[in-house]
Amino acid sequence: MKKYLLALSILFTVSSFAQVPDDALRTAWFTQNGTARNIATGGVMGSLGGDITAAHINPAGIGLFKTREIVLTPNFLLNNNKFNYRGTDNSGSANALQNGPIGVIIGSPARSVNSKWTSSAFSISVNQLANYNNHIQYSGTNNYSSFTEQYLEELVRDKADTNAALSNYIFGSSLAFRAFLIDTTLVGGQLGYKSLVPISTGVLQKYDAASTGAYQEVALGLAGNMEDKLYIGGSLTIPIIYYHRDLTYSETDVTGNTNNNFSSFSFHETVNSFGIGVGVKLGMIYKPGESWRLGFAIHSPQFIAFKDDIRASISANTESYAGSRTVTSDQLNSGNTGSREYNILTPWRAIVSASYVFKEVVNTKNQRGFVSLDIEYVNYRGARFSATDNSDQAAKDYYDMVNDEIKDYYKGNLNFKLGGEIKFAPWAFRLGGAYYGSPYADNNLKANRLVAGGGIGYRNFGIFIDLGYAQTFMKDVNFPYRLNDVANTYAAQSGSRGTLSLTVGFKF
Repeated sequence: MKKYLLALSILFTVSSFAQVPDDALRTAWFTQNGTARNIATGGVMGSLGGDITAAHINPAGIGLFKTREIVLTPNFLLNNNKFNYRGTDNSGSANALQNGPIGVIIGSPARSVNSKWTSSAFSISVNQLANYNNHIQYSGTNNYSSFTEQYLEELVRDKADTNAALSNYIFGSSLAFRAFLIDTTLVGGQLGYKSLVPISTGVLQKYDAASTGAYQEVALGLAGNMEDKLYIGGSLTIPIIYYHRDLTYSETDVTGNTNNNFSSFSFHETVNSFGIGVGVKLGMIYKPGESWRLGFAIHSPQFIAFKDDIRASISANTESYAGSRTVTSDQLNSGNTGSREYNILTPWRAIVSASYVFKEVVNTKNQRGFVSLDIEYVNYRGARFSATDNSDQAAKDYYDMVNDEIKDYYKGNLNFKLGGEIKFAPWAFRLGGAYYGSPYADNNLKANRLVAGGGIGYRNFGIFIDLGYAQTFMKDVNFPYRLNDVANTYAAQSGSRGTLSLTVGFKF
Protein backbone atom coordinates (compact mmCIF):
# COMPACT_ATOMS: atom_id res chain seq x y z
CA MET A 1 0.00 0.00 0.00
CA LYS A 2 1.15 3.53 -0.66
CA LYS A 3 1.95 5.94 2.11
CA TYR A 4 0.58 9.48 2.12
CA LEU A 5 2.57 12.41 3.44
CA LEU A 6 0.80 14.51 6.02
CA ALA A 7 1.20 18.24 5.46
CA LEU A 8 0.96 18.92 9.16
CA SER A 9 3.52 16.29 10.22
CA ILE A 10 5.96 17.60 12.80
CA LEU A 11 9.48 17.02 11.50
CA PHE A 12 12.24 16.31 13.97
CA THR A 13 15.73 14.90 13.77
CA VAL A 14 17.59 12.39 15.84
CA SER A 15 21.28 11.73 16.12
CA SER A 16 22.66 10.22 12.94
CA PHE A 17 24.98 7.23 13.30
CA ALA A 18 26.63 5.90 10.19
CA GLN A 19 29.93 4.39 11.28
CA VAL A 20 30.87 0.95 10.00
CA PRO A 21 33.92 -1.25 10.68
CA ASP A 22 35.62 0.16 7.56
CA ASP A 23 35.84 3.58 9.21
CA ALA A 24 37.97 2.14 12.00
CA LEU A 25 40.29 0.44 9.51
CA ARG A 26 40.99 3.76 7.79
CA THR A 27 43.06 4.80 10.83
CA ALA A 28 44.84 1.46 11.26
CA TRP A 29 45.75 -0.40 8.05
CA PHE A 30 48.31 1.55 6.04
CA THR A 31 51.82 0.99 4.72
CA GLN A 32 54.78 2.77 6.29
CA ASN A 33 55.47 6.29 5.11
CA GLY A 34 58.74 8.03 5.95
CA THR A 35 61.78 9.62 4.41
CA ALA A 36 62.95 8.50 0.97
CA ARG A 37 65.60 6.38 2.70
CA ASN A 38 62.97 4.68 4.82
CA ILE A 39 60.63 4.06 1.88
CA ALA A 40 63.45 2.62 -0.22
CA THR A 41 64.38 0.12 2.52
CA GLY A 42 60.86 -1.23 3.05
CA GLY A 43 60.06 0.88 6.11
CA VAL A 44 62.60 -0.69 8.49
CA MET A 45 63.22 1.71 11.35
CA GLY A 46 62.64 -0.32 14.51
CA SER A 47 66.31 -0.69 15.41
CA LEU A 48 68.23 1.50 12.96
CA GLY A 49 67.60 5.05 14.15
CA GLY A 50 69.52 8.00 12.78
CA ASP A 51 66.48 9.10 10.73
CA ILE A 52 63.70 11.52 11.60
CA THR A 53 61.17 8.77 10.72
CA ALA A 54 62.20 7.08 13.97
CA ALA A 55 60.13 9.59 15.96
CA HIS A 56 57.03 7.99 14.41
CA ILE A 57 58.16 4.34 14.70
CA ASN A 58 60.71 3.84 17.48
CA PRO A 59 61.53 7.18 19.15
CA ALA A 60 64.69 5.70 20.68
CA GLY A 61 66.19 6.01 17.21
CA ILE A 62 66.51 9.78 17.43
CA GLY A 63 68.89 9.20 20.36
CA LEU A 64 71.58 8.40 17.79
CA PHE A 65 71.66 12.07 16.79
CA LYS A 66 74.37 14.22 18.36
CA THR A 67 74.00 17.15 15.98
CA ARG A 68 71.12 19.24 14.63
CA GLU A 69 69.27 18.45 11.44
CA ILE A 70 66.31 19.77 9.43
CA VAL A 71 64.45 17.52 6.98
CA LEU A 72 61.90 18.01 4.17
CA THR A 73 60.16 15.15 2.32
CA PRO A 74 57.67 15.67 -0.52
CA ASN A 75 56.10 12.54 -2.05
CA PHE A 76 54.03 11.79 -5.16
CA LEU A 77 51.48 8.96 -5.25
CA LEU A 78 50.22 7.06 -8.28
CA ASN A 79 47.07 4.99 -7.62
CA ASN A 80 46.05 2.26 -10.05
CA ASN A 81 42.75 0.74 -8.92
CA LYS A 82 41.37 -2.56 -10.17
CA PHE A 83 38.12 -4.06 -8.91
CA ASN A 84 36.02 -7.09 -9.71
CA TYR A 85 32.41 -6.78 -8.63
CA ARG A 86 30.14 -9.74 -9.14
CA GLY A 87 32.11 -10.91 -12.17
CA THR A 88 32.61 -7.52 -13.77
CA ASP A 89 36.10 -6.00 -14.00
CA ASN A 90 36.55 -2.28 -13.36
CA SER A 91 39.62 -0.05 -13.29
CA GLY A 92 40.62 3.55 -12.63
CA SER A 93 43.45 5.75 -11.45
CA ALA A 94 44.07 8.71 -9.16
CA ASN A 95 47.29 10.55 -8.35
CA ALA A 96 48.05 12.72 -5.34
CA LEU A 97 50.69 14.63 -3.45
CA GLN A 98 51.83 13.45 -0.04
CA ASN A 99 54.27 14.66 2.57
CA GLY A 100 56.76 12.45 4.33
CA PRO A 101 58.49 13.56 7.54
CA ILE A 102 59.07 17.29 7.83
CA GLY A 103 60.80 18.53 10.93
CA VAL A 104 63.89 19.21 12.98
CA ILE A 105 66.07 17.18 15.33
CA ILE A 106 68.31 18.78 17.93
CA GLY A 107 70.96 16.47 19.34
CA SER A 108 73.43 17.51 22.01
CA PRO A 109 76.15 15.81 24.11
CA ALA A 110 75.73 15.40 27.86
CA ARG A 111 76.67 18.46 29.90
CA SER A 112 78.42 16.47 32.60
CA VAL A 113 81.39 14.23 31.82
CA ASN A 114 80.38 12.03 34.76
CA SER A 115 76.91 11.35 33.39
CA LYS A 116 76.03 7.89 32.08
CA TRP A 117 74.02 9.62 29.38
CA THR A 118 76.33 10.29 26.46
CA SER A 119 73.88 12.51 24.59
CA SER A 120 70.22 13.35 24.16
CA ALA A 121 68.03 14.51 21.30
CA PHE A 122 64.71 16.27 20.82
CA SER A 123 62.61 16.31 17.65
CA ILE A 124 59.52 17.97 16.25
CA SER A 125 58.14 16.43 13.07
CA VAL A 126 55.02 15.92 10.99
CA ASN A 127 54.51 12.73 9.00
CA GLN A 128 51.58 11.67 6.85
CA LEU A 129 50.69 8.17 7.98
CA ALA A 130 47.93 7.65 5.41
CA ASN A 131 46.72 9.45 2.30
CA TYR A 132 43.02 9.29 1.42
CA ASN A 133 43.16 10.83 -2.06
CA ASN A 134 41.59 8.17 -4.24
CA HIS A 135 38.80 7.41 -6.68
CA ILE A 136 37.02 4.05 -6.39
CA GLN A 137 34.62 3.00 -9.12
CA TYR A 138 33.00 -0.33 -9.91
CA SER A 139 29.75 -1.79 -11.18
CA GLY A 140 28.06 -5.13 -11.70
CA THR A 141 24.71 -6.90 -11.89
CA ASN A 142 23.22 -8.19 -8.63
CA ASN A 143 20.17 -10.44 -8.19
CA TYR A 144 20.99 -11.30 -4.59
CA SER A 145 20.69 -8.12 -2.52
CA SER A 146 20.01 -4.40 -2.76
CA PHE A 147 21.32 -1.23 -1.13
CA THR A 148 17.73 -0.52 -0.05
CA GLU A 149 17.64 -3.53 2.27
CA GLN A 150 19.70 -1.66 4.84
CA TYR A 151 16.78 0.77 5.16
CA LEU A 152 14.36 -2.09 5.68
CA GLU A 153 16.60 -3.54 8.38
CA GLU A 154 16.83 -0.18 10.13
CA LEU A 155 13.10 0.46 10.16
CA VAL A 156 12.25 -3.08 11.27
CA ARG A 157 14.98 -3.08 13.94
CA ASP A 158 13.66 0.15 15.43
CA LYS A 159 10.01 -0.91 15.04
CA ALA A 160 9.50 2.44 13.36
CA ASP A 161 6.00 3.70 12.66
CA THR A 162 5.25 5.85 9.62
CA ASN A 163 5.93 9.11 11.45
CA ALA A 164 9.38 7.84 12.46
CA ALA A 165 10.03 6.57 8.93
CA LEU A 166 9.13 9.99 7.57
CA SER A 167 11.35 12.05 9.84
CA ASN A 168 13.83 10.21 12.04
CA TYR A 169 16.37 9.00 9.47
CA ILE A 170 17.16 12.10 7.49
CA PHE A 171 20.33 10.75 5.85
CA GLY A 172 18.94 7.40 4.74
CA SER A 173 15.68 5.62 5.49
CA SER A 174 13.52 8.74 5.60
CA LEU A 175 14.86 9.83 2.21
CA ALA A 176 14.06 6.43 0.73
CA PHE A 177 10.61 6.39 2.37
CA ARG A 178 9.66 9.84 1.09
CA ALA A 179 10.91 8.99 -2.42
CA PHE A 180 8.67 5.86 -2.38
CA LEU A 181 11.75 3.66 -2.81
CA ILE A 182 10.65 2.06 0.47
CA ASP A 183 6.98 1.81 1.31
CA THR A 184 4.66 0.32 3.90
CA THR A 185 3.06 -3.09 3.55
CA LEU A 186 0.99 -5.44 5.67
CA VAL A 187 2.78 -8.49 7.05
CA GLY A 188 0.43 -10.83 8.91
CA GLY A 189 -1.91 -7.96 9.53
CA GLN A 190 0.89 -5.85 10.99
CA LEU A 191 2.63 -2.79 9.56
CA GLY A 192 5.79 -3.67 7.68
CA TYR A 193 8.03 -2.26 4.99
CA LYS A 194 9.01 -3.33 1.51
CA SER A 195 11.53 -2.26 -1.11
CA LEU A 196 10.39 -1.56 -4.65
CA VAL A 197 13.68 -2.79 -6.09
CA PRO A 198 13.07 -6.06 -8.01
CA ILE A 199 16.05 -7.94 -6.60
CA SER A 200 15.16 -11.37 -8.01
CA THR A 201 15.31 -10.15 -11.63
CA GLY A 202 18.54 -8.23 -11.05
CA VAL A 203 19.71 -4.64 -10.98
CA LEU A 204 22.84 -2.93 -12.28
CA GLN A 205 24.67 -1.50 -9.27
CA LYS A 206 27.24 1.29 -9.60
CA TYR A 207 29.55 2.59 -6.87
CA ASP A 208 31.55 5.79 -7.36
CA ALA A 209 33.42 7.37 -4.44
CA ALA A 210 35.98 10.17 -4.73
CA SER A 211 37.87 10.87 -1.51
CA THR A 212 40.49 13.35 -0.35
CA GLY A 213 42.30 13.97 2.90
CA ALA A 214 45.12 12.63 5.04
CA TYR A 215 46.10 11.17 8.39
CA GLN A 216 48.82 13.49 9.65
CA GLU A 217 50.79 12.86 12.83
CA VAL A 218 52.69 15.49 14.77
CA ALA A 219 55.37 13.89 16.97
CA LEU A 220 57.29 15.52 19.81
CA GLY A 221 60.15 13.13 20.43
CA LEU A 222 62.75 12.88 23.19
CA ALA A 223 65.50 10.28 23.48
CA GLY A 224 68.60 9.59 25.50
CA ASN A 225 71.82 7.75 24.63
CA MET A 226 73.54 5.79 27.39
CA GLU A 227 77.22 5.18 26.52
CA ASP A 228 76.37 4.52 22.84
CA LYS A 229 74.93 1.21 23.99
CA LEU A 230 71.38 1.77 25.08
CA TYR A 231 68.91 4.26 23.61
CA ILE A 232 65.55 5.04 25.20
CA GLY A 233 62.96 7.38 23.76
CA GLY A 234 59.33 8.41 23.56
CA SER A 235 57.08 10.54 21.41
CA LEU A 236 53.94 12.41 22.25
CA THR A 237 51.86 12.10 19.09
CA ILE A 238 49.01 14.33 17.92
CA PRO A 239 46.99 12.75 15.10
CA ILE A 240 45.19 15.22 12.84
CA ILE A 241 42.81 13.71 10.30
CA TYR A 242 40.79 15.29 7.53
CA TYR A 243 38.64 13.11 5.28
CA HIS A 244 36.20 14.08 2.55
CA ARG A 245 34.16 11.61 0.51
CA ASP A 246 31.74 12.27 -2.31
CA LEU A 247 29.74 9.08 -2.91
CA THR A 248 27.25 8.30 -5.66
CA TYR A 249 25.60 4.91 -5.62
CA SER A 250 22.88 3.76 -8.01
CA GLU A 251 20.76 0.77 -8.96
CA THR A 252 19.04 0.40 -12.34
CA ASP A 253 16.51 -2.17 -13.51
CA VAL A 254 18.11 -4.46 -16.10
CA THR A 255 14.88 -6.05 -17.38
CA GLY A 256 13.63 -3.05 -19.37
CA ASN A 257 10.17 -3.70 -17.95
CA THR A 258 8.39 -0.36 -17.57
CA ASN A 259 5.52 -1.84 -15.55
CA ASN A 260 7.33 -3.33 -12.56
CA ASN A 261 7.24 -0.13 -10.46
CA PHE A 262 11.01 0.41 -10.59
CA SER A 263 13.32 2.05 -13.09
CA SER A 264 16.26 3.31 -11.03
CA PHE A 265 17.42 5.17 -7.97
CA SER A 266 20.54 7.12 -7.03
CA PHE A 267 21.91 7.86 -3.57
CA HIS A 268 24.35 10.75 -3.15
CA GLU A 269 26.25 11.54 0.03
CA THR A 270 29.00 13.98 0.93
CA VAL A 271 30.90 13.63 4.20
CA ASN A 272 33.48 15.96 5.68
CA SER A 273 35.24 14.52 8.71
CA PHE A 274 37.80 16.15 10.97
CA GLY A 275 39.53 14.54 13.92
CA ILE A 276 42.28 15.42 16.37
CA GLY A 277 43.65 13.39 19.23
CA VAL A 278 46.61 12.23 21.26
CA GLY A 279 48.79 9.15 21.68
CA VAL A 280 52.16 7.93 22.93
CA LYS A 281 54.97 5.90 21.34
CA LEU A 282 57.77 4.40 23.43
CA GLY A 283 60.85 2.47 22.42
CA MET A 284 64.38 1.31 23.07
CA ILE A 285 67.40 0.22 21.02
CA TYR A 286 70.19 -1.91 22.47
CA LYS A 287 73.58 -2.75 20.99
CA PRO A 288 74.70 -6.17 22.30
CA GLY A 289 77.80 -5.99 20.11
CA GLU A 290 79.64 -3.66 17.78
CA SER A 291 77.55 -4.51 14.72
CA TRP A 292 74.19 -5.57 16.16
CA ARG A 293 71.22 -3.42 17.12
CA LEU A 294 68.03 -4.75 18.69
CA GLY A 295 64.90 -2.63 18.92
CA PHE A 296 61.52 -2.71 20.56
CA ALA A 297 58.70 -0.16 20.35
CA ILE A 298 55.09 0.01 21.42
CA HIS A 299 52.44 2.43 20.17
CA SER A 300 49.56 3.18 22.51
CA PRO A 301 46.05 3.49 21.07
CA GLN A 302 45.45 7.01 19.84
CA PHE A 303 42.34 8.68 21.17
CA ILE A 304 40.82 10.77 18.37
CA ALA A 305 37.72 12.96 18.64
CA PHE A 306 35.84 13.35 15.35
CA LYS A 307 33.19 15.66 14.02
CA ASP A 308 31.48 14.88 10.73
CA ASP A 309 29.31 17.06 8.52
CA ILE A 310 27.04 15.16 6.17
CA ARG A 311 24.53 15.77 3.40
CA ALA A 312 22.56 13.13 1.51
CA SER A 313 19.88 12.79 -1.14
CA ILE A 314 17.94 10.10 -2.96
CA SER A 315 16.42 10.31 -6.42
CA ALA A 316 14.09 7.45 -7.37
CA ASN A 317 11.94 6.58 -10.38
CA THR A 318 9.25 4.09 -9.43
CA GLU A 319 7.42 4.48 -12.76
CA SER A 320 3.62 4.35 -12.37
CA TYR A 321 3.88 3.68 -8.63
CA ALA A 322 4.96 7.20 -7.62
CA GLY A 323 6.90 8.58 -10.57
CA SER A 324 10.21 10.40 -10.20
CA ARG A 325 10.99 11.98 -6.85
CA THR A 326 14.06 13.55 -5.25
CA VAL A 327 14.40 14.06 -1.50
CA THR A 328 17.36 15.70 0.24
CA SER A 329 18.52 15.83 3.85
CA ASP A 330 18.48 19.63 3.55
CA GLN A 331 14.70 19.48 3.13
CA LEU A 332 14.41 17.53 6.37
CA ASN A 333 17.01 19.51 8.30
CA SER A 334 16.04 23.15 7.62
CA GLY A 335 18.70 23.46 4.92
CA ASN A 336 21.52 22.58 7.32
CA THR A 337 24.19 19.93 7.09
CA GLY A 338 23.88 17.10 9.54
CA SER A 339 26.47 16.80 12.27
CA ARG A 340 27.72 13.86 14.31
CA GLU A 341 30.42 13.68 16.94
CA TYR A 342 32.13 10.56 18.20
CA ASN A 343 35.48 9.18 19.34
CA ILE A 344 37.78 6.51 17.95
CA LEU A 345 40.40 4.57 19.86
CA THR A 346 42.88 3.22 17.30
CA PRO A 347 44.52 -0.23 17.67
CA TRP A 348 47.75 -0.56 19.62
CA ARG A 349 50.82 -1.95 17.88
CA ALA A 350 54.21 -3.37 18.85
CA ILE A 351 57.44 -3.63 16.85
CA VAL A 352 60.49 -5.85 17.37
CA SER A 353 63.53 -5.34 15.18
CA ALA A 354 67.11 -6.40 14.58
CA SER A 355 69.80 -4.77 12.44
CA TYR A 356 73.29 -5.73 11.43
CA VAL A 357 75.50 -2.75 10.56
CA PHE A 358 78.63 -3.46 8.56
CA LYS A 359 81.77 -1.94 10.10
CA GLU A 360 79.82 -0.34 12.94
CA VAL A 361 81.77 2.55 14.44
CA VAL A 362 80.84 5.79 16.16
CA ASN A 363 81.80 7.72 13.03
CA THR A 364 78.95 6.93 10.65
CA LYS A 365 81.08 7.94 7.65
CA ASN A 366 82.97 4.68 8.08
CA GLN A 367 79.87 2.47 8.07
CA ARG A 368 79.53 0.39 4.92
CA GLY A 369 75.84 -0.52 5.08
CA PHE A 370 73.23 -2.47 6.98
CA VAL A 371 70.56 -5.16 6.81
CA SER A 372 67.49 -4.75 9.01
CA LEU A 373 64.30 -6.66 9.81
CA ASP A 374 61.15 -5.33 11.51
CA ILE A 375 58.21 -7.43 12.69
CA GLU A 376 55.13 -5.43 13.64
CA TYR A 377 51.96 -6.67 15.34
CA VAL A 378 48.76 -4.62 15.00
CA ASN A 379 45.65 -5.43 17.00
CA TYR A 380 43.09 -4.36 14.38
CA ARG A 381 40.18 -5.82 16.34
CA GLY A 382 41.03 -3.49 19.22
CA ALA A 383 39.66 -0.38 17.48
CA ARG A 384 36.73 1.16 19.35
CA PHE A 385 34.08 3.81 18.74
CA SER A 386 32.46 5.73 21.58
CA ALA A 387 29.89 8.48 22.01
CA THR A 388 31.01 11.95 22.99
CA ASP A 389 27.89 12.40 25.10
CA ASN A 390 27.66 9.72 27.78
CA SER A 391 24.07 10.69 28.47
CA ASP A 392 23.03 9.74 24.92
CA GLN A 393 22.01 6.13 25.49
CA ALA A 394 20.98 5.60 21.87
CA ALA A 395 24.46 6.58 20.70
CA LYS A 396 26.12 4.38 23.33
CA ASP A 397 24.02 1.39 22.31
CA TYR A 398 24.77 1.99 18.64
CA TYR A 399 28.54 2.18 19.13
CA ASP A 400 28.48 -0.90 21.35
CA MET A 401 26.90 -2.72 18.41
CA VAL A 402 29.53 -1.39 15.98
CA ASN A 403 32.33 -2.39 18.37
CA ASP A 404 30.95 -5.91 18.60
CA GLU A 405 31.04 -6.06 14.80
CA ILE A 406 34.66 -4.87 14.81
CA LYS A 407 35.66 -7.62 17.24
CA ASP A 408 34.03 -10.23 15.03
CA TYR A 409 35.16 -8.74 11.73
CA TYR A 410 38.84 -8.02 12.37
CA LYS A 411 41.82 -9.80 13.92
CA GLY A 412 45.34 -8.96 14.98
CA ASN A 413 48.05 -9.68 12.43
CA LEU A 414 51.74 -9.29 11.62
CA ASN A 415 53.59 -7.05 9.18
CA PHE A 416 57.12 -7.91 8.03
CA LYS A 417 59.70 -5.45 6.70
CA LEU A 418 63.18 -6.23 5.38
CA GLY A 419 65.65 -3.76 3.91
CA GLY A 420 69.28 -2.90 3.46
CA GLU A 421 71.77 -0.31 2.31
CA ILE A 422 75.28 -0.37 0.92
CA LYS A 423 77.53 2.70 0.93
CA PHE A 424 80.23 3.91 -1.42
CA ALA A 425 80.74 7.32 0.15
CA PRO A 426 79.27 9.77 -0.57
CA TRP A 427 76.68 7.56 -2.30
CA ALA A 428 74.31 4.97 -0.83
CA PHE A 429 72.16 2.38 -2.61
CA ARG A 430 69.09 0.83 -0.99
CA LEU A 431 66.60 -1.99 -1.46
CA GLY A 432 63.74 -3.22 0.67
CA GLY A 433 60.36 -4.83 0.85
CA ALA A 434 57.45 -5.40 3.20
CA TYR A 435 54.44 -7.65 3.63
CA TYR A 436 51.31 -6.44 5.45
CA GLY A 437 48.97 -9.23 6.53
CA SER A 438 45.19 -9.16 6.32
CA PRO A 439 43.25 -7.43 9.10
CA TYR A 440 40.10 -9.50 8.40
CA ALA A 441 39.06 -12.44 10.54
CA ASP A 442 37.25 -14.03 7.58
CA ASN A 443 39.86 -15.86 5.51
CA ASN A 444 37.58 -15.62 2.47
CA LEU A 445 38.29 -11.89 2.35
CA LYS A 446 41.60 -11.83 0.51
CA ALA A 447 43.62 -8.85 1.65
CA ASN A 448 47.32 -8.03 1.94
CA ARG A 449 49.85 -5.47 0.81
CA LEU A 450 53.19 -6.33 -0.73
CA VAL A 451 55.77 -3.55 -1.01
CA ALA A 452 58.96 -3.49 -3.11
CA GLY A 453 61.24 -0.47 -2.94
CA GLY A 454 64.62 0.92 -3.82
CA GLY A 455 66.53 4.16 -3.93
CA ILE A 456 69.74 6.12 -3.90
CA GLY A 457 71.19 8.72 -1.56
CA TYR A 458 73.94 11.33 -1.46
CA ARG A 459 75.44 12.71 1.75
CA ASN A 460 78.32 15.19 1.96
CA PHE A 461 79.25 18.56 3.49
CA GLY A 462 76.33 18.42 5.93
CA ILE A 463 73.75 17.98 3.17
CA PHE A 464 71.91 14.83 2.15
CA ILE A 465 69.56 14.17 -0.74
CA ASP A 466 67.69 10.88 -0.99
CA LEU A 467 65.45 9.54 -3.72
CA GLY A 468 63.24 6.52 -3.11
CA TYR A 469 60.49 4.64 -4.89
CA ALA A 470 58.16 1.93 -3.59
CA GLN A 471 55.49 -0.02 -5.43
CA THR A 472 52.68 -1.40 -3.28
CA PHE A 473 50.62 -4.29 -4.66
CA MET A 474 47.27 -4.40 -2.91
CA LYS A 475 44.58 -6.96 -2.33
CA ASP A 476 41.56 -5.72 -0.45
CA VAL A 477 37.77 -5.68 -0.43
CA ASN A 478 35.25 -2.86 -0.68
CA PHE A 479 31.67 -3.19 0.54
CA PRO A 480 29.15 -0.93 -1.24
CA TYR A 481 26.71 -1.48 1.65
CA ARG A 482 26.31 -3.72 4.68
CA LEU A 483 23.40 -5.93 5.68
CA ASN A 484 22.73 -7.99 8.77
CA ASP A 485 20.18 -10.49 7.47
CA VAL A 486 22.06 -11.79 4.41
CA ALA A 487 25.68 -12.28 3.41
CA ASN A 488 27.36 -9.05 2.30
CA THR A 489 28.50 -8.61 -1.27
CA TYR A 490 31.78 -6.85 -2.02
CA ALA A 491 34.21 -5.81 -4.73
CA ALA A 492 37.62 -7.51 -4.77
CA GLN A 493 40.51 -5.06 -5.21
CA SER A 494 43.81 -5.96 -6.89
CA GLY A 495 45.42 -2.64 -7.77
CA SER A 496 48.71 -0.98 -6.90
CA ARG A 497 50.14 2.29 -5.63
CA GLY A 498 53.49 3.85 -6.49
CA THR A 499 55.22 6.23 -4.09
CA LEU A 500 57.99 8.49 -5.34
CA SER A 501 59.80 10.23 -2.48
CA LEU A 502 62.46 12.93 -2.25
CA THR A 503 64.12 13.87 1.02
CA VAL A 504 66.41 16.86 1.49
CA GLY A 505 68.18 17.45 4.79
CA PHE A 506 70.67 19.90 6.25
CA LYS A 507 72.82 19.76 9.33
CA PHE A 508 73.17 23.05 11.16
